[in-house]
Amino acid sequence: MKNNYLKGGLLLLLSILLSLPVLAQRRSSLPLKHGAHRVGIRTDEAMNTWRKHGLGQFIHWGVYAIPGGHWNGAYYPGAAEWIRAWSGMPKDAYDNLYKEFNPVKFDAKQWARQAKDMGAKYLIFTTKHHDGFCLWPSALTDYTIANSPYKRDIVKEIVDAYTAEGIDVILYFSIIDWNHKGYRSALPKSEKDKKEYETFLSFTRGQLLELVENYPTIKGLWFDGSWDKAWINEPAFADELDAELRSKIPGLIIGSRFRADEYGNRGYDTNGDLIGDYEQSWERALPNDISEVNGNDWDCVMTIPENQWGYHSDWRGYVKTSDDLIEMIAKSASMNGNFVLNFGPDGLGNIRPEETKIAKEIGEWMKINGDAIYASAPVEWKKQGWGYYTQSNGNVNLLVFNRPINNLLTIEIPKDGQTPTSAYFMQDGKRVELKSAGKNKFNARLYHVEIPKKFKSDKPFTIVLKMAEQTDASPAYQQAKT
Repeated sequence: MKNNYLKGGLLLLLSILLSLPVLAQRRSSLPLKHGAHRVGIRTDEAMNTWRKHGLGQFIHWGVYAIPGGHWNGAYYPGAAEWIRAWSGMPKDAYDNLYKEFNPVKFDAKQWARQAKDMGAKYLIFTTKHHDGFCLWPSALTDYTIANSPYKRDIVKEIVDAYTAEGIDVILYFSIIDWNHKGYRSALPKSEKDKKEYETFLSFTRGQLLELVENYPTIKGLWFDGSWDKAWINEPAFADELDAELRSKIPGLIIGSRFRADEYGNRGYDTNGDLIGDYEQSWERALPNDISEVNGNDWDCVMTIPENQWGYHSDWRGYVKTSDDLIEMIAKSASMNGNFVLNFGPDGLGNIRPEETKIAKEIGEWMKINGDAIYASAPVEWKKQGWGYYTQSNGNVNLLVFNRPINNLLTIEIPKDGQTPTSAYFMQDGKRVELKSAGKNKFNARLYHVEIPKKFKSDKPFTIVLKMAEQTDASPAYQQAKT
């Protein structure tokens, strides 16, 4: 056993040493006109609020909800909102679906109430997906909700309803637009292509200005489809547009997906600095540990089925349960990130029963355990197999997902960290026995929290540790390594 530990330690040391040259070379100091314009996190009020949200909702909705992943009896196995790109979907038929889009069951206020009951603090809503159909009455195209049977401004109804419930709204916008004749994915080569792409750029700018001017209470913009080479080749245009949009709404939040620098690097610029206000690379995936987020703000956007964003009537394969998703919420919070859960309403405007059930179950858990998620921060204690740590209100929260058979939660605290003085269940304030268990060979202090045998729970639960005052001005558990 001792030899195995020694071998493991040597392998770990070797991997660290091998990574050092890479880390050293990652940052450079090339002068960039269109790279990151800030190093480090934003500390203004708008960003501080976003950082505390903990849980958000994503809604993918558009005319793709009408076929719902099927056409003429054939099943489309891809993400439902991409069905127009499928060989089995006639393009003309898809492009005329807006004439049938009449979601008479849509109730923005009901959606907002459900999101609030789930515990969501912000919403990301699709104003326009890759198909180009606009859920607001854009003056720059006829391909909008105004020319559907429904006619009403869905974006306005969403913004108003969610804002009234105290939920911040961020608007999703796809750079890709299959409906615009000037759109190009590859670099325009001919003069005709270049001129048409210029009209597309002007159109894109105009639509984004419509959104920030029509809906000034929104808190941010969430961009998709910015991976096209044609868009990447326009760093000056995108950078100037970024600044223009921010000038319209003070504190506007834009993540790392919008633009590239002049060397074509997206997300992180050529110097290794984050472009935008937070990292958006965590799509349907979570970091393994906090070191992977490089000290940046971040969120994870997650689907319930494995890869369905828009409405697909036939969920196949792995479908996440509320327990799966609650653990992802806790894991995100333990690494200082937000977790955003996607919903795909159907063509009539109904949120499907499976999603409603999950939202209800998450909401019930958040009502009890939300203080361990909202406005929480990570804890620099060694992760244990029973779950996750967060800190809030001066306390440390133990989010228990794997209850040990012996009912003892082991806690390992660095020798210079704070001292826990008592423990209690978050759900009812009942005390739990806390015992010192000595020190390990690394001089870390060990504690056991004993879960009463009679305590029963079919859901993850939270135990709160009251901590003694820290004499050092800087708490020892600020940067988690969970």
